Amino acid sequence: MTTTPASLTGQVLLPTDDGYDDARSVWNAMVDRRPRLIVRCGTVNDVVNAVRYARDHDLEIGVRCGGHSVLGLAVPADGLMIDLTPMGGVTVDPRTRRAVVQGGALLGALDRAAQEHGLATTAGNVSHTGVGGLTLGGGMGWLARQYGLSCDNVESYQVVTADGAVVTASRHEHPELFWGLRGGGGNFGIVTAFEFRLHPVGTRALLASYLFDPADAVAVLEGWRDLSAAAPRQATFQASVGTSGMVDVGFVWIGDPAEGRRLTADFAGLGRARGESVRELSYLELQTIDDAVDGHHFRRYWKGLYLDRFPADAAAAFAARGDADPALRPAMSLQAYGGAIQDVPDDEAAYGQRGTLFELVAAARWDDDAEDGDRMAAARSAVAPLSAYSSGMYLNTLSDEGAAGVRRAFPAAKLSRLVALKRTYDPNNIFHLNQNIAP
Repeated sequence: MTTTPASLTGQVLLPTDDGYDDARSVWNAMVDRRPRLIVRCGTVNDVVNAVRYARDHDLEIGVRCGGHSVLGLAVPADGLMIDLTPMGGVTVDPRTRRAVVQGGALLGALDRAAQEHGLATTAGNVSHTGVGGLTLGGGMGWLARQYGLSCDNVESYQVVTADGAVVTASRHEHPELFWGLRGGGGNFGIVTAFEFRLHPVGTRALLASYLFDPADAVAVLEGWRDLSAAAPRQATFQASVGTSGMVDVGFVWIGDPAEGRRLTADFAGLGRARGESVRELSYLELQTIDDAVDGHHFRRYWKGLYLDRFPADAAAAFAARGDADPALRPAMSLQAYGGAIQDVPDDEAAYGQRGTLFELVAAARWDDDAEDGDRMAAARSAVAPLSAYSSGMYLNTLSDEGAAGVRRAFPAAKLSRLVALKRTYDPNNIFHLNQNIAP
């Protein structure tokens, strides 16, 4: 193809065009696929025309927002990449506490617009993540224990379906589609706008972190687990183990830092910390604090699980990070669930794991492509011993598990309902470059 098809609108990029390589580059540097063409969509009509063109020409469709899929699912080899990033606008109504977010917006844009009014909604922890991908898979963030997951805060979705129609999905219009979009991923169409509820959270936060020796890891993690179980909803407990082997436990508090500081006394009972940090920061600073670590241009692989219990053996496995060469082992992290996440009745949304205790992620990051196989094997070995304590998997942290991973993300009854929904809205599975629910 050397000319732009007349039926396509928006900015069309061919492999020989300036900007093509930048547009196909995504978060994981392992991904180096070349679409036949990229359509950078500025309007809903651009998306409609791109979907119809791809369908009529039997081209695979990849959809890019933030491009944070570890598999690089936004980039179809010799297919049509629909790039939503030009549709990055956010409009906030502080009176109704609503935000209308275009399908290509990043989390940082949503946070900044809402925080001008002291408002926010549940969003992820890295500001250059796409709102769309995060929300469609469920959407965990520091506000989830207070206000539910990202998908729990969506009032309506504007969707371009597989046949090129534009529909609104809400509790009152296309309610079954609305149900499926709340945690079922990008299987049912391309969301070009979200309407979110916002909450008056203020602009302040507190981040507490305590470092302990590896020899104390199990006892510290058990104590941290017990503190988490009693924590108020404004606190989200987190723990991690990195390449040093040191155990980092603590919490994030959204709201008045003075109230959050009351929790810090409890951490003295965990033992003698090698280091500690209790830091007040703005909510926007909190939301960007991991941006550099989780930035682009690194090779990446991860494995994730939902844990429904965390006994001593699980704590030991978490601290060990597998049995590979220590230099190759991934960083391990835990984030507490509960609170408002569990308040939502299970049948209200496709999201299938509301009983989760902690989300576990083993994340590897490296530069040398010669290490690819070893790094991925090390991540798998780090997570494998913790499967015995797992209740399922999070759609947004699935990597190469395929259909088996999708089955672990949803209870059987929900998966059957999602399959039926897929048959209704995408019977030919043209939206299959995702964690796919086959019709």
